[in-house]
Amino acid sequence: MKLKVLILFSFLFLHSCSDDKVKPTINFELNEDRIPVQESWNSRILFTEEDKIKAVLFADHLAKYEDEQKTYLDTVKINFYDDEGIPSTTLTSKRGLVDDISKNMFAIDSVVVVNSDGVVLRTQELTWNNFTKKITSNKFVRIESPKEIIEGYGFESDQHLNKYVIYDVTYSAEIEENQ
Repeated sequence: MKLKVLILFSFLFLHSCSDDKVKPTINFELNEDRIPVQESWNSRILFTEEDKIKAVLFADHLAKYEDEQKTYLDTVKINFYDDEGIPSTTLTSKRGLVDDISKNMFAIDSVVVVNSDGVVLRTQELTWNNFTKKITSNKFVRIESPKEIIEGYGFESDQHLNKYVIYDVTYSAEIEENQ
């Protein structure tokens, strides 16, 4: 009986060994045009003007593609600085895009902008124009400040969120101070 079991296991062991090589699967549907030519993780990009830092962009991941003048960003945070070099505003979003020619930035998905005075802007998409230093959105926005809450569609502001306009206001309320 032991001999039969030994022969059976020997047969199974020898039969399981073969010269067949395991070939990896190849994905022929891969689009080579969408492979980044440059990638970076935990990146920091400085925006300067006349040797002064105007903004610092942080991204968990960025990717550049051949034949596109754009940089794609994941998990974005931008610190804007005033003329004295003091941080004035912070912008965060889940995704972003930088036009490599104009240096304009597009924030996408769960965009939040907070300035040093406690004004908070929330929207789904926002554009920062590097030339005019303005932020704009055509989407729904909500602005909360120590004095008011405003909601609506269409928005424009300076990058420090001090002078803002909502073009189609859908809700507005003043916040009363506690006395």
